[in-house]
Amino acid sequence: MSPEVYFTVTLIVRMAVTAAFLLAATVTAERAGPLIGGLVATLPISAGPIYIFLAIDHGAHFVGESAIGSLVGNAINVVFALTYALLAQRRSLAISLSGAFVLWVSLTWLTNHTTWSLPVAIALNVVVLGVALVLTARLRHIKAPQVKARWHDLVMRAAMVALLVGVVVTLSYHIGPAASGNLAVFPIVLTSIIFILHRRVGGPATAAVMANAIIGLSGFGVACIVLNLTADPLGAALALSLTLAVSFGYNLIVFFARRSLVAA
Repeated sequence: MSPEVYFTVTLIVRMAVTAAFLLAATVTAERAGPLIGGLVATLPISAGPIYIFLAIDHGAHFVGESAIGSLVGNAINVVFALTYALLAQRRSLAISLSGAFVLWVSLTWLTNHTTWSLPVAIALNVVVLGVALVLTARLRHIKAPQVKARWHDLVMRAAMVALLVGVVVTLSYHIGPAASGNLAVFPIVLTSIIFILHRRVGGPATAAVMANAIIGLSGFGVACIVLNLTADPLGAALALSLTLAVSFGYNLIVFFARRSLVAA
């Protein structure tokens, strides 16, 4: 098998595997309510498989450096979710989602023209998350009805995330670790959930999912830090496993803490 054919076949398999993960997670998110939906949406559903492929292709050091790009991208995703949540209280899907993407594209362009260290990226996340958590506090508790996904919605989501995987894996050979890490956290899951839910349950209910997602994004940021610090000393396999455990563990702690507060 020629190298070109091998690359194409493995890329298609990677795209299909990641799409399957996304479908399972986003269907769960839509049926479980704003809190669980927001937390599930911020698990490394699309970024996790992408990082596995980056590790296979480029090694542990590349993965560790990419994590800084993803940490910066995480802060931009917080702004994306915050912008949508605020606009969606009164605006249409088109205006709310477009406004969020305009900011996402602008901030991504700016950050890609800046050299980031881990401490600076952490500081950026702390500031952005602090502001976003305060501004969305009143939006988190709006109830959203359960939604049953339609077949064409599932096809759209699978195609979106498969395309993302193909783009990141292919471009990673040319754009370097920081940009690869930034692109790996493109808000594909958040976008698909917004696109589906807003049309069915309305802006405020969908905004509640995004407001809870901001809490989950704080855990994803911690996971990115762990990946950067452990990739070189532990190797890619152990570092990615630890990162996944941190992400899941953080969201479980948030879930049980919130449930305890409600019960009290």
